[in-house]
Amino acid sequence: MSSIASLLEKPELGFDDLVVLLSVEDPDEVQLILDKGQEVKKKTVGNKVYLRGLIELSNICRKDCLYCGIRKSNDKAVRYALTAEEVLQSARFTYENGFGSIVIQSGELLGETFVKDLEGYIRAIHTAYPDLLITLSCGEESLETYRRWFNAGANRYLLRIESSQSDLYYKIHPHDLFHSFESRKQALEDLRTAGYQVGTGVMIGLPWQNEAHLAHDLIFFRELDIDMVGMGPYIEHSETPLYDSRDVLWPYEKRFQKSLLMIALLRIIMPTINIASTTALETLDPKGRKKGLMAGANVVMPNVTPMAKKVNYKLYEKKSGLYTDSSASLEKVRQSIEEAGDSICFFNPGISRHFSDRTKE
Repeated sequence: MSSIASLLEKPELGFDDLVVLLSVEDPDEVQLILDKGQEVKKKTVGNKVYLRGLIELSNICRKDCLYCGIRKSNDKAVRYALTAEEVLQSARFTYENGFGSIVIQSGELLGETFVKDLEGYIRAIHTAYPDLLITLSCGEESLETYRRWFNAGANRYLLRIESSQSDLYYKIHPHDLFHSFESRKQALEDLRTAGYQVGTGVMIGLPWQNEAHLAHDLIFFRELDIDMVGMGPYIEHSETPLYDSRDVLWPYEKRFQKSLLMIALLRIIMPTINIASTTALETLDPKGRKKGLMAGANVVMPNVTPMAKKVNYKLYEKKSGLYTDSSASLEKVRQSIEEAGDSICFFNPGISRHFSDRTKE
């Protein structure tokens, strides 16, 4: 038995083990890890895939993250905010097509107007489609705001940490009051306090990132006892400060492979959480979403934002599916799931088994 195969049989993988596994480059050894992720997935959460309809509410953002195409200082970004009618139309599409839940994502904003508007959208969707679970991904807010949105009908919240190590975090964010690593971690704790199923995630292949950073990310997810994760390869945007460091980036192929390894290893160390196969994977590889599912992911998020608006939600360049309407996006996702040997769990919100098991205790 190879050393990699032996490692994969350990009852618990520690930091050093994860560094070794993330450093694997031999194709056969990589496949061993991906196969193990798929094996664990089938044993624990099965070969069912849950649909989350992604509604990109607005690309207006108060943050100035150094990697992001919708950062406040990018004056070339064409800003927009969906109307209430567009939000409800998108939600209706998901309901009529058998989705179990939606994700409302936006740039990060503060202020009563934003909080109240989103609260209204949540109530309207929850009233019209009470079986459609609502996930939010709208950034750092106060505990009071998180509670308001939860009480309005939201159930899950995704707040990506982007890097769990403060040294790297501050290389990809300004170091100021608006971009605090400690505030980001506190927001994750506040979300748990407010009652949400809590999700987070990281970018893979950032400048100056190494396998040790990624191993720390996996340990961070486990120690935080997270319920769901959305992570994928870092893809640069030319209108950002981080673009100037593109010469130190891993090639796309390496970023993609490390992303698959991260999915597989996360499935191995946290067998019952929900893991998304993200759009960024498909941006780097036409079969990226399928390969993510085959590495251990069990959630996909077809974009149901009106096409006229979503073309301007450019966190990174060359984003897959920008010019594809909701019906075509869903069909493409169906094909990926079928090719992966999985099946769609229609009309099922896909509540994290990890969350259910913990809350039963």
